[in-house]
Amino acid sequence: MTIKRIAVYCGASKGKNPKYVEAAYELGKYFAEQDIDLVFGAGSVGIMGAIQDGVLDHGGKAIGVMPKLLDEREITSQKVSELILVDSMHERKQKMAELADAFVIAPGGAGSLEEFFEVYSWAQIGLHQKPIGIYNINHFYDPLQRLFQHMIDEGFIDAKYQNLAQLFDSPEALLTGLQQAKPISTRTYD
Repeated sequence: MTIKRIAVYCGASKGKNPKYVEAAYELGKYFAEQDIDLVFGAGSVGIMGAIQDGVLDHGGKAIGVMPKLLDEREITSQKVSELILVDSMHERKQKMAELADAFVIAPGGAGSLEEFFEVYSWAQIGLHQKPIGIYNINHFYDPLQRLFQHMIDEGFIDAKYQNLAQLFDSPEALLTGLQQAKPISTRTYD
């Protein structure tokens, strides 16, 4: 699969461990080196800002999608290659999904999870067949993987979705995993 743009959902916070920011920057750098455009929430701080800086510092392109409400609070990056202002958070997610060839979640909070779970559930019901990856910096998403396994074990997620969103601990493994992902059939209700 050819991937030219990746939407990354991640935190506007840095987290407590400097490894998060360092690894996020390296992910951005790797995207630029691979000629992959970043699609992100246009924030200038935290993990968002670190990925953006990694991309831009190495000649890549960062496309930011920002709701006007948040832009008015002056948290929008002034460095983005392209800024798309939208009217709502829903419109932001839709625009990011339209622009991206693949989706990645990096460490973040409730908003990052909400964005991730939306594209995950959209894949289950057949709204897209784009690959999804989890950038598991410092084992951040190990608990999420256990939760997915628990949902499968308890019969709330079909086992065929076991690998719908895999964990990767390096930019190289993440991109390879996204490029090699196979579409999964749409969920049915038997």
